[in-house]
This record gives sequence, C-alpha cells and structure tokens, in this order.
Amino acid sequence: MVSNGLSAEAATPVPADESTGLEVHPKNIRVLLVDDHTMFRETLRLMLDNESDIDVVGELGDGAQIQETVARLMPDVIVMDVNMPNVNGIQATSSLLNRFPQVRVVALSGYGHRQFVMEMLDAGATAYVVKSSASKQLVHAICSAAQGRIYLCPEAASTLVEVSRRGSATSLGEHGKQKRLGRRETEVLRLLAQGRSSPQIGEALHISPSTVDVHRRNIMNKLELRTVAELTKYAIRSGLTDM
Repeated sequence: MVSNGLSAEAATPVPADESTGLEVHPKNIRVLLVDDHTMFRETLRLMLDNESDIDVVGELGDGAQIQETVARLMPDVIVMDVNMPNVNGIQATSSLLNRFPQVRVVALSGYGHRQFVMEMLDAGATAYVVKSSASKQLVHAICSAAQGRIYLCPEAASTLVEVSRRGSATSLGEHGKQKRLGRRETEVLRLLAQGRSSPQIGEALHISPSTVDVHRRNIMNKLELRTVAELTKYAIRSGLTDM
C-alpha cells in the first residue's frame, strides 16, 4: 500500500518490528492529521503520541490549506478524513499528490462504502481505515503507508473485492492487457498487490530491488496505471491475488 522511497543500494537488511512485521524506519514518521472534528483529531493525536516512531507534526480542520501546510511541515504521511467541508478528502488527496507525489495518504472515514473507498484509492491514497477501527488499525496503516505499502482495513478490503467481482465485464478487457505482461512482470505485480516492498520482492524472486523497480515502472506504463492502489485493483480483477 510499494518500493518508492526505499533505497535500492541498501545492502544491510532493515530490521522489522516484531509486533507488525513491518520494516523499521531509521527516522520517525512525520504525520499530519486532517479531520474536521476537533475532538476526534485530539483523540488520534493522543493515541499516536504513544508511538515512539511516529511524530504528529500538525493538524488541519479541512483540506483548504493542505498544500501550504504540507510545503511547510513536509510530513511523510497524511491521515486524511474523507468527508470534510469546503475541500473534501478526495479532492484534497488528488490535488496534493499532483504537487507532492512522495507524500503518502491514509484515508480515514466513518464508512467503508464503495464510493468512498474507490474514489480515495483512485485519488491516490495508499491506505484506507474506517474510524471505528482506527484505534486498532491506524498505526499499522501509517507504518505501511510510510513504506509505500497498500493497507486496507477489512471493511475496505471487502468492498474492493466485491466491486472487483462484480466488474466481470471490465475484467474481460483486463485480460487483454494482462497478456502484454511478461512472466516476471506478472510475478512482480502479484507480489506488489500483496503489499511487498522492493527488497522483499527481490528476495522472493532472486533479483535486485532496482530490477524490481524497473519491472514496476514497466508494468505501470504497459497497463497505463499511475498508483500501486490501481495496480492492486487490477491484480484483483485479473485474478492474480485476493485481499
């Protein structure tokens, strides 16, 4: 929920957190909270302040000032409410990532409805968590997003699978595209959709992380996809993986 931002030259294995199994970042993850409910933001901040590897660097009540705030604070991950006044989370995510493509967005919503999940993923969000599960899943989502790995809470994952299964007509067209992928590209796509990082994929396929990155770029170009979220949806529709 991605290989971007991971050094291809790193020869020393990155240690993993025993509780999450995710790679430990050498620096704390800088997080910006964007939600129009002040009390909920305060609750999130108190929860995240207990995490030694996460720094909450700022808060916003809507998406109107997000680009200026990101330029000033340079967060790694933005926890973005989907439903906000003025500029909602979908609009804010799309415009933000056009200017700051290195930033990761964790979508946070009171609902796991199809429209919200699909539109946030299409806008470029790397993770999606419903608010009722935030206390248990938000930290994991932030850590995954910081590594560029897709993270979907169970509600969002179920929605995506349901949408993909219903899109049988679309999937017929997808298979034509799939034929354009080579065997190695298909293997890389399957592992990317499972949330593996470039070093992990390289280890599994016995190739270098930089080679994995080349395959990923080629896959995106061939399939005309822009984000790993889109790759994940494509892989599900094509039967290469499930959630």
